[in-house]
Formats: sequence, structure tokens, C-alpha cells
Amino acid sequence: MTAPGVLDASAVLALLQEEQGADEVERFMDGSLMSCVNLSEVLQKAEQHGVDTEGLEVDLEALGVEFRDFDVSSARPTALAWTPGSGLSLGDRACLALAGQVGGTAVTTDARWAGAGLDVDIRVIR
Repeated sequence: MTAPGVLDASAVLALLQEEQGADEVERFMDGSLMSCVNLSEVLQKAEQHGVDTEGLEVDLEALGVEFRDFDVSSARPTALAWTPGSGLSLGDRACLALAGQVGGTAVTTDARWAGAGLDVDIRVIR
């Protein structure tokens, strides 16, 4: 069984906006996971840019994305993903923690993640 892709908001936004790296994200879509924290980021950013997001989560599920709740079991690994000077946001850390929990590959556009020093497989798409 292949390790799942765990999608960061930046990766999904790149896909939705057909930006550089979108084709790479498509390869991870079927069977991918996404924290509801990152889904919230996608919805907020899309709405900020005037995109109607009604039903977007259903569309993403149809593409093979499974959403994972952010709950008590997510809180500690997300907190522990913080490192001084890394600049990792809560959403970044939620994605990285989920990838670590499931042994998946965190998929992002954020090159800073590669230097975060975490024991998580990371795929920077551009």
C-alpha cells in the first residue's frame, strides 16, 4: 500500500487555480488526506479572492480527498511540529502532524518545510 498524500492548503489552491505544480497535486489526489484546518484555509483564501466555495468540500471528496477532523489527538503532534524560527503556521503544522501520524507525504508549495527538521516525508510541488 502506498503512503497517502496529505494536502496542505497551498497545494489545493495551486490545483484550483491551475498554477505551477497543479499536475503534481493531481497525482496525489486519489486517496489523499487533508486536515479540516487546511480545508478551512482553502475556503478562506478562495472566498477572499471572490470564489464561491459552496460545495467545494464535496468536489474535493469526489476527487478522492478524505478530510480528517482536528481533535485532541491532533493537538499535541501539531504543537510539537513547531520549531523556533521555522515560521510554520498552525495550518502548516496540522498538515505535517497528520502526515507524520499516517506515515504519509505532506504535499505543499512551501519550500521552507523541507528545512524544518521534522521526520516527515515532504513533497514541495514547485
